[in-house]
Amino acid sequence: MVVIETTSSLESFRKFIIVSTCRSFIPESYLKDFEVFPEREEGPGAIYIEAADKVTLKRIREMTFVNAKEILGIIYSSKSGNTRLKWRQTRKKIGKVQGDASSNALVNMVESGVLTQEWVDNYLRASHSRKTTQDIDQTLQSAAAEPAAPHSSSSTSQTSPTSPSSSTHSPTSNSQ
Repeated sequence: MVVIETTSSLESFRKFIIVSTCRSFIPESYLKDFEVFPEREEGPGAIYIEAADKVTLKRIREMTFVNAKEILGIIYSSKSGNTRLKWRQTRKKIGKVQGDASSNALVNMVESGVLTQEWVDNYLRASHSRKTTQDIDQTLQSAAAEPAAPHSSSSTSQTSPTSPSSSTHSPTSNSQ
């Protein structure tokens, strides 16, 4: 799961919902109409469009297509429950996207323009760097916790083992 907090155009988020849910069966005329949005009943996979003006157009499979104007917000959750996102209008047709997304949703968000490939690359780079730092820290902690092997030496002077030191830096991820 990836925590998402970014800005996005309404149209990009609309495309994300379509790509994620109904790309294979949405009528072409609905696909081209920027005011048509898919909705799905409450429960797993619910999609809700909050708008000043909304009219139901047609139900196809489990989707209800609506013509919506003056969108204030959109709530999207995947059927698997792994993705839960909210788009909230900040000004006109621009809004803030917040929530949790699966790796599949990340792919769809890049395809639809909600996220850039650069954002995902930066996230993966920072995530990999954090994982590497955690692995190093765990290795050092394990090594420090192991009892030292007894020295069998005829000499009276013993040298004490030096403790490894590490300096770790947490990478910061840049998000849009």
